[in-house]
Amino acid sequence: MNTTSNKGWTLTPGAMSMADLRAVWAAPGALTLAPSAYPAILASAAAVDAIVAKGDAAYGINTGFGILAKTRIPDEKLEELQRNLILSHSVGTGALLSDAVVRLIVLMKIGSLARGFSGVRPLIIDTLIALYNAGIMPAIPAKGSVGASGDLAPLAHMTLAMLGVGQVRVNGELVEAADALKAAGIAPVVLGPKEGLALINGTQVSTALALHGLFMTERLLEAAMVAGSLSLDAAKGSDAPFDARVHEVRGQPGQIAAAAIYRQLVASSAIRASHLVGDERVQDPYSLRCQPQVMGAIMDLIANVSRTLLIEANAVTDNPLIFAATGEIISGGNFHAEPVAFAADTLALAIAEIGGLAERRIALLIDATLSGLPPFLVREPGVNSGFMIAHVTAAALASENKSLAHPASVDSLPTSANQEDHVSMATFAARRLDEMAHNTAVIVAIELLAAAQGIDFHRPLTSSPHLEHVHQQLRHKVPFFDADRFFAPDIEAARQMVLNGELSASCKPLFAALYT
Repeated sequence: MNTTSNKGWTLTPGAMSMADLRAVWAAPGALTLAPSAYPAILASAAAVDAIVAKGDAAYGINTGFGILAKTRIPDEKLEELQRNLILSHSVGTGALLSDAVVRLIVLMKIGSLARGFSGVRPLIIDTLIALYNAGIMPAIPAKGSVGASGDLAPLAHMTLAMLGVGQVRVNGELVEAADALKAAGIAPVVLGPKEGLALINGTQVSTALALHGLFMTERLLEAAMVAGSLSLDAAKGSDAPFDARVHEVRGQPGQIAAAAIYRQLVASSAIRASHLVGDERVQDPYSLRCQPQVMGAIMDLIANVSRTLLIEANAVTDNPLIFAATGEIISGGNFHAEPVAFAADTLALAIAEIGGLAERRIALLIDATLSGLPPFLVREPGVNSGFMIAHVTAAALASENKSLAHPASVDSLPTSANQEDHVSMATFAARRLDEMAHNTAVIVAIELLAAAQGIDFHRPLTSSPHLEHVHQQLRHKVPFFDADRFFAPDIEAARQMVLNGELSASCKPLFAALYT
């Protein structure tokens, strides 16, 4: 998929990059489908027409669904069959998915159908593109999928918008789908054979949620490495453990890359120079010393997850599949989201560990016996509690993430009268990443505030150029904590900096290894 300033996005099925997906997640934009995609789409649709004309039973085309696959449906009821499928499967519940996630869902569904193995007419794909370009976001409840047989319920809610049924979100407001389509000049579709099934089969919802979790994790990793570097200087820790030779002899690629980032983040710190000689400490606590080992392992994990999710984002995951060249229709199991479930479960470990390590550094900084800083990072401790309870909040969230990190993929409940006897639970596995990421963003935000406070206590000594810039960014929004005050707004301001990627904006090139 390519983008230009005047033409927007051009989607070539099967060729989306991770950069494309990040851009769609971050902001809306106009979308067109590469003309080269249409011959395969037309051939696939023609193959379905031929199967209907021949009259042989074919799953999802002229039969019932799931355990009802043996029920043959008369030709005159095929349109009703597909519409009923969508209405009966629209049983989702819970909060609505965000526009960013819905954009990814619709984009990946367009890309999957446009590969030409799903048997849908160009009209179906063009209607999805029209909805996307009009900013009409289907109202998709977050809960109700077990991540096998596709994300049936949430994708059914997506498809309702194409039918002009239910609600959609336009510019953040819920409106009736029929009204939104009419205002945009989009005609509701009447589904043909197999089209409803093709739309609701697939892993696009669990994949979109996992991608959302991945992109949040990338921002958390960057922010935590910046905050951890500030903490190192605030605690007058040593940068010797970041020496390239230490990491080269182990050989872990993420660890090597992480150590290089830390070396650059702390380079030329006057605080570090001030205790190069005469420091009685031999070794720092692990939360300072082992940052490259932990964050490097997370970088490797992110790389593996990115590989899996990019493949899935470009994949054809509905069922059955149409192979137009031979006229065959083959039932398989590409809708089973086990790869996404595993990816999401490992991302949960990464998010929990980012927060867990940051919480330990907060604990170190507020402990005067370890940090050498004033107790709880405030003047006149006793009269002032300083960062005492901010650390409690961080500890509470780190502990909560431990429970949320329990793998979802090891669970399975059979559905559809035991036809679907093993499921992935990928949708929940991916959905819970957002809550975990917000928890960790708060923890990193509190560390950022604590580390900046520690740096201020070392004045007039300065930290490194990179970290001084970060410190200055923070102080534009949050002043020095000179005495107890209403602290929650300060934490929220720092949290927004973490989530928006502001902390690492000035040193973004240092993190290029994360995206290659």
